[in-house]
Amino acid sequence: MGLSERIGAIQHSMDFISKARFDENDDRVCISMTENHCDIQPTRESDGIDNGTLDPEYTSWLKKHPSALGMFEQIMASGKGKKIIVFLDYDGTLSPIVDDPDRAFMSEVMRAAVREVAKYFPTAIISGRSREKVFKFVQLTGVFYAGSHGMDIMAPVLPLTASDVKHQTRIDDKQGSGDVLFQPAKEFLPTIQEIIEELEEKTKCIHGVIIENNRFCISVHFRRVREEDYSELEELVKSIVKDYPRFHLTRGRKVIEIRPSIKWDKGYALEYMLDTLGYGNSNNVLAFYIGDDRTDEDAFKVLRVKKRGYPIIVSSIPKETTAVYSLRDPSEVMSFLLHLARWRKNSSSSKIVI
Repeated sequence: MGLSERIGAIQHSMDFISKARFDENDDRVCISMTENHCDIQPTRESDGIDNGTLDPEYTSWLKKHPSALGMFEQIMASGKGKKIIVFLDYDGTLSPIVDDPDRAFMSEVMRAAVREVAKYFPTAIISGRSREKVFKFVQLTGVFYAGSHGMDIMAPVLPLTASDVKHQTRIDDKQGSGDVLFQPAKEFLPTIQEIIEELEEKTKCIHGVIIENNRFCISVHFRRVREEDYSELEELVKSIVKDYPRFHLTRGRKVIEIRPSIKWDKGYALEYMLDTLGYGNSNNVLAFYIGDDRTDEDAFKVLRVKKRGYPIIVSSIPKETTAVYSLRDPSEVMSFLLHLARWRKNSSSSKIVI
């Protein structure tokens, strides 16, 4: 390699690390750099447990929801010989929670981790965001995407029940893996746009409100709203939705969401995607669903009830959850994904083909 090529390779690696905003003191992953390659790996010390820095309440909570990193070997032993599938939330799981929802960017090292795990296992991202927006954040084509809390799914083409087929549309684009769009709330699109316009007009007087069009649902972000203005905002949103009986409100992390009142959520989306991947009725599957919010609990319950795998909650504080295991933050999610990829590499050199 010539001098100019060496300089270019070093600059590329430095840019990679800079864009990732990676903490060089974090011992949960390590970066090894060669002349023209940047590799990220979980460290052996990544057990996800640091009792010296945890408060007693969180330590007690961890006994009920132990670290998925600390229990990694036991988890994988229980799935020996099974087909592994990975489901991920986006905000708070693959990216940090930020004040501006349009700036919830995924780091380059996280993107590399998701890309790596998707080489070996079917991987899907199920988000409350619009599917198009999640794809713009993630920018990976080897992944399945489900937006609007699962009301907009890109999935493989497989025979389904007649009731499912009526919501499917064949597609030909490059936004992720899959050939079919499943959109059970398509009829609500005109009304959703009407509600958005009314929200934007009537919330102008409240500083800090962000109205996000997630295609099949609407998010009213109030993270920047003054505490004394929240009650006014909540009552305003309620009064608007009251005029639309086919819609209802749900709440997440500093967000009020408006959704069509159909029997569909992330849990149903998870079941649908397991079906389209061919594992809906299979006992030979180990699925992971990693998420941080209330809306992920629907998917957690499906995995627990059907005994198809392990729900993993992302939280640095104690909270009520049906998840079996936990991870503290997105950096631990990244480490867990890298553990999965390395586990597969060590057990087999073959890559999954869908």
